[in-house]
Amino acid sequence: MTFTEQANRIFRQVIDDYHLTNNVDTPMRNPYSRESIEFSLYQKCWIDTVQWHYEDIIRDPHIDPTEALALKRRIDRSNQDRTDLVEQIDTWFRQQYSDVVPQPDARLNTESPAWAVDRLSILALKIYHMQEQAQRTDASAEHQQRCQQKLAVLLEQQKDLSLAIDQLLDDYQQGRKVMKVYRQMKMYNDPSTNPVLYGKK
Repeated sequence: MTFTEQANRIFRQVIDDYHLTNNVDTPMRNPYSRESIEFSLYQKCWIDTVQWHYEDIIRDPHIDPTEALALKRRIDRSNQDRTDLVEQIDTWFRQQYSDVVPQPDARLNTESPAWAVDRLSILALKIYHMQEQAQRTDASAEHQQRCQQKLAVLLEQQKDLSLAIDQLLDDYQQGRKVMKVYRQMKMYNDPSTNPVLYGKK
């Protein structure tokens, strides 16, 4: 099984697990060992899945402003958790290839593998929900057809992105590419770098 076959299987498992309750307050029950990459992949997609539904809720035009602000804070925390976890997954990748000697003409990649995996997780959510829309019995035939066409594109994108990630990992393994990880260094969550926060001290 390739890395992305494993990842896509876990992502679908997460999405199915979440929709057993379909509630953003449902606690995550990760079935994998905490030290494993499977645990991180499950946790990553769980964060993405909950945030997907946060984003649906906050777009309710009738949402109470106080509730909207509280939800915005939850989205901010979720985004930070997502970024932190991507960086943890990149650390795992870096350890996997730490003994590989790069070839003299080895190249860099435009993004780290974990950020590509981040996109793969989001894509799994898009596929699930677009399929849901394509099968809506209360929607028009035109709506179903449009969503079915979009679903076909998303499935092709998933296939292509999965292949690209597996090829990138093979390039790392063979020393054809050099893995470098740059932390996001988000400033707006840091009280020492966000002027609105440090200005209020």
